[in-house]
Amino acid sequence: MSAGGAFGGARGSSPVPPEKGVFPLDHLRQCDVEKKEYLSCLKSSGHQSKRCHPFAKVYLQCRMAKNLMARQDLTELGFRNEGDLEISGQENKESMTN
Repeated sequence: MSAGGAFGGARGSSPVPPEKGVFPLDHLRQCDVEKKEYLSCLKSSGHQSKRCHPFAKVYLQCRMAKNLMARQDLTELGFRNEGDLEISGQENKESMTN
């Protein structure tokens, strides 16, 4: 008979969460307003997430502030710096006029 727990895990050892991809649920609804604004944006935009990036950014910042996820630079999560966004928009306009 095996000494391991369910699904082959060792008994008595505490589980270790993955580094990325999964984070604690917001059981106390600390970021509920931000989440609802983001979901509302998704619904109204036909689930086009690019249109809702500002809401997603605020939601993730709330989660980091409340220790619901590890603090991380938002550029690592796919968000550009505000200046980079303006510069890329200007470059696109210039390339279209030339």
